Amino acid sequence: MHQSSFDKMTAFRRNHLEARREEPLLIVDLGSQDINGSYRPLFALPPWQYLGVDLAPGNNVDLVLADPYDWLELSPASADVIIAGQTFEHTEFFWVTMRQIARTLKPNGICCLIVPSSGPEHRFPVDCWRMYPDGLRALARYAGLDVVEASTQWEDLPEYDNESNKWHDSVLIARKT
Repeated sequence: MHQSSFDKMTAFRRNHLEARREEPLLIVDLGSQDINGSYRPLFALPPWQYLGVDLAPGNNVDLVLADPYDWLELSPASADVIIAGQTFEHTEFFWVTMRQIARTLKPNGICCLIVPSSGPEHRFPVDCWRMYPDGLRALARYAGLDVVEASTQWEDLPEYDNESNKWHDSVLIARKT
């Protein structure tokens, strides 16, 4: 993961979860395998429970899903928070996965997705999509979630190197009502 993605997830935690710091939240990290970093340090703080979820075993994976589009391993309305960074561009049918996020969130649960809007192909094992705010808003509506925020870092920022800036990440924060 690049630094700007980590910083965007840090901002999500600060702006949307810090007031709930003493609540025992279940935070599911979809696509959690630590390839170039992990969000675990942001969320694995008692009384929060961090659950790293991915499609293959590996570093930072607590639960392996058998099917990316039917999460039998996770009960409906069981997660308070679902995060996914640098995952949806590798998900062939991301709209189906978004429905699983909505199914798994508790009422008033919140999700944060970070996806590139640009950048070169980076297969793992596939690289299918780039996303913009309008597409993220549509995705949330499709899944029955309320959009809290949808934005893209359109410009290169001086605090980041080329690796972070080339992705021009988009962020969706959505809530289940």
